[in-house]
Amino acid sequence: MMTRRTALLGTAFLASTPGLIKTASAEEIMDTSGAEPVDLSGLKRVKHKLVAPPFVHAHEQTTSEPPVIHEFEMKIIEKEIQVDDDAYLQAMTFNGSVPGPLMVVHEGDYVELTLFNPPENLMQHNIDFHSATGALGGGSLTLVNPGEKTVLRFKATRPGTFVYHCAPGGPMIPWHVVSGMSGAIMVLPRNGLSDHNGAPVSYDRIFYIGENDFYIPKDEDGNYKRFEDVGESYPDTLEVMNGLIPTHVTFNGRVGALTGDNALTAAQGEKVLFVHSQANRDSRPHLIGGHGDLVWEAGKFNNIPDRDLETWFIRGGSAGAALYEFLQPGVYAYVNHNLIEAVNLGATAHVVVEGNWNNDLMAQVVAPVEYDVLHEGRTALP
Repeated sequence: MMTRRTALLGTAFLASTPGLIKTASAEEIMDTSGAEPVDLSGLKRVKHKLVAPPFVHAHEQTTSEPPVIHEFEMKIIEKEIQVDDDAYLQAMTFNGSVPGPLMVVHEGDYVELTLFNPPENLMQHNIDFHSATGALGGGSLTLVNPGEKTVLRFKATRPGTFVYHCAPGGPMIPWHVVSGMSGAIMVLPRNGLSDHNGAPVSYDRIFYIGENDFYIPKDEDGNYKRFEDVGESYPDTLEVMNGLIPTHVTFNGRVGALTGDNALTAAQGEKVLFVHSQANRDSRPHLIGGHGDLVWEAGKFNNIPDRDLETWFIRGGSAGAALYEFLQPGVYAYVNHNLIEAVNLGATAHVVVEGNWNNDLMAQVVAPVEYDVLHEGRTALP
């Protein structure tokens, strides 16, 4: 008997939905079996347990140790997620979160990822690391069917923040990405971050904000549709995707994911590193009431950081980093400064900062009060 899973992976489903599943051909899989083996048996291995964004697994900002092999495990999980009060998405995820977890290593280290595609999933998946060199960023070597696992190792040769995403081929690539399958990796210089003068800088906290654009179909009554599984969602989602107008633009997978009870927290005087990724569309991060003290807009730490930016630019398919020292207490809004996307579509986070107000930096000289409209303020009129 043919199950839905075998139909999705086989010819029956291809015939019923032309162009949907593009299974990888032999020509598209890089054959590395003849390559000279590399002996890394003398290197120390460090195992990490990944954590869901906006938080990041424990790591050192600098290292004086020789290169190591960092071991990570990630499971691909296909599941329905709630994007807004009235909107649900049949998502494809790395480790169950949207975006996938942030990995942190140092330049010259090795990343060794075990990628699991559980048998209950419907789709082929893989991973393309923008930080890696060769074989479609690992995508050619990691294509796994449901019930399979694979192990990829690459050397982190370039410091910076980089996107990773699923790229199983053809029309599957954009669909998997806008269904949640992206994340980021940060490769720190071995001596840590440096400012514009080359002096060392460090951060007290790090937050990873993954921005996603979603394309959720509506029914004839204007209500968002829900689907039984990810395969069923494809035809209607494709139509919305190809219109290039997202229904939602979110931070960390849901409208309000980083506001209210889920707001980020910091203390006055703390330096916070914001890592921001967008795997598909351009974005314009802005911290309302703050600035980018040091901004690696393209995310590459070999480049001198920009200073004192009000808004910075994240190219689609990249990740950037910005460091800010919070000088005042209060609630700061971290937004995509396309304000339509921030306010109406969901791309807003809040940072709640504890501390003591400094009137030298900002003061309310006169609280709002009624004035004599016949005599006061007339010089302000045209």
